[in-house]
Amino acid sequence: MPSRQSEPVHLRRIDPARNMRRFYCLSVQPTLFGGASLIRDRGRIGTRGRTMMETFDKPDDADMAFDRLERSKRRRGYRDAGFGKMER
Repeated sequence: MPSRQSEPVHLRRIDPARNMRRFYCLSVQPTLFGGASLIRDRGRIGTRGRTMMETFDKPDDADMAFDRLERSKRRRGYRDAGFGKMER
């Protein structure tokens, strides 16, 4: 499986009826010892949000966790962030 080091995913979930404007970013970065870390940034759009890092011994394990989380977020209504487009 190819490494995701250069392919971060930026997702958004916007629902004006519920006053919901959230972002979720996923990326995989290598560690110094041959493993990989899954970096998750999440929060309300316009804020700094929170960051969580989960470290794996094998890069393939991090890639599988990345895929699992991306599928889960898309099922919950998150979509690709359209950078360059103005939303209101």
